[in-house]
Amino acid sequence: MTKTKPPSTMLRFFILTLCFSGVQTKDDDDHMAVTCGSAIKIQSQDTRYYLSSEEKKLGAGSGQQIVTFQNDEGTQDTLWLVRPANHDSVTEYPEGDSTCALAKPIPCNTAIRLTHLRTQRNLHSHGVQSPLSSQQEVTGYGQGDGRGDGGDDWIVRCIAPKAKYWKRGEPFHLFHRDTSKFLGTAKTLEFNQRTCGGNCPIMGHLEAFGRGSNDKHTIFTVEQGVHIIPS
Repeated sequence: MTKTKPPSTMLRFFILTLCFSGVQTKDDDDHMAVTCGSAIKIQSQDTRYYLSSEEKKLGAGSGQQIVTFQNDEGTQDTLWLVRPANHDSVTEYPEGDSTCALAKPIPCNTAIRLTHLRTQRNLHSHGVQSPLSSQQEVTGYGQGDGRGDGGDDWIVRCIAPKAKYWKRGEPFHLFHRDTSKFLGTAKTLEFNQRTCGGNCPIMGHLEAFGRGSNDKHTIFTVEQGVHIIPS
């Protein structure tokens, strides 16, 4: 008989959040803001691929968990939990020390963490070269409990001139606070047999990288996910 692995602490927290919050299922314009505590899918506007991670590693770079972009919109590997920026408190939303509040809209230029829902590692970057483009490596960081460090903090930069909040369907950049790089990807940077070998664990995925400038490779939208609002 196959044993079911118990859910992680962060996954249990997400399930409890849904129990005490409303799940947004319609495109009501009043509720299009991305909220703290939601699980979202981030799509590249240029490639149409989704930010993804798996509990796998490449031989190159830091050896941390792989973060890529893939075109399978149905996989759970592309779900990311929106959380406050890194802090030292044992509570998720410490009063006076949390950059966002549970189920509340996130203003543009807010620092956040994105925690991979399946593996509980944080979207992370640091001064290591990315494997294909030799830009900056982007990884999944932590011990699988949602905790990490300041290298997990990303600032949401809305692109629309008068934008006040981070909204679904509207373009934005993710700016890495520690290293001043923009999250990016490109269709030309594909993991395939030539670039990754015959046993490549992420065949057909695109490289995720940190980029020194913002351009078409660094524009994203949130189109799907489980979005929560106060009940």
